[in-house]
Amino acid sequence: MSARTTFSTAGRILRQLHHDKRTVAMILVLPAVLLTIVRAMYSGQDETFDRVGLTMLGIFPFVIMFLLTSIAMLRERTSGTLERFLTLPLAKVDLLFGYGIAFGVAAIAQAGVATGLAYGALGLDTEGSPGLTMLVAVTSAFLGVSLGLLCSAFARSEFQAVQFMPAVVLPQLLLCGLFVARSDMAGWLEGISNALPLTYAVDSLDELGSSGSATSDMWVDLAVVFGAAVAALVAASATLKRRSG
Repeated sequence: MSARTTFSTAGRILRQLHHDKRTVAMILVLPAVLLTIVRAMYSGQDETFDRVGLTMLGIFPFVIMFLLTSIAMLRERTSGTLERFLTLPLAKVDLLFGYGIAFGVAAIAQAGVATGLAYGALGLDTEGSPGLTMLVAVTSAFLGVSLGLLCSAFARSEFQAVQFMPAVVLPQLLLCGLFVARSDMAGWLEGISNALPLTYAVDSLDELGSSGSATSDMWVDLAVVFGAAVAALVAASATLKRRSG
């Protein structure tokens, strides 16, 4: 893996994103709009919004970045751009990590806008600091980026890429503890939940909702999410050549 090549690839992707106004709007504006809707849903229920809104700061970036990166990578393959890059002395892992870094930068901007809005205009109030909340949001978004890149390797069209959402994203949303406490689930469902990385992002946000400082459990949860994201990038690089032809 070459750091120079990786960051060069990331720079190219960021320049492309800069010229794609609709994608920039989805990254920066859509989470803010969705959070505003959640705030309106719980108008007059501040404690409920504090709990639900905090969780959404981790979930919205995950879902949006998964969708965007899976489609963006698929376009690289179908347009022939990816094949041209693979004829160069460019390691597959450099390409995938370049994408991860580029969309990770976008995720930082996304998390900054969403977190600032939530704690500012929307009145979110948690025990943990906004800075730690933003860190979790960025890590969750990076997980979405990595899984999106991995899934794009198995899609042949944008429609197929979107089809991975109910297969990859929805089970994690259902089993992460958002709707039902994981301890109240059937044992086999809780076991599956324990194997899904989004669960640990939600757990880390729950820790921030109840603790005024970062706990050891929160750092462990974040490490699991980040490790899963890196593993997904490595897996995506392993399937890239086979699926890009």
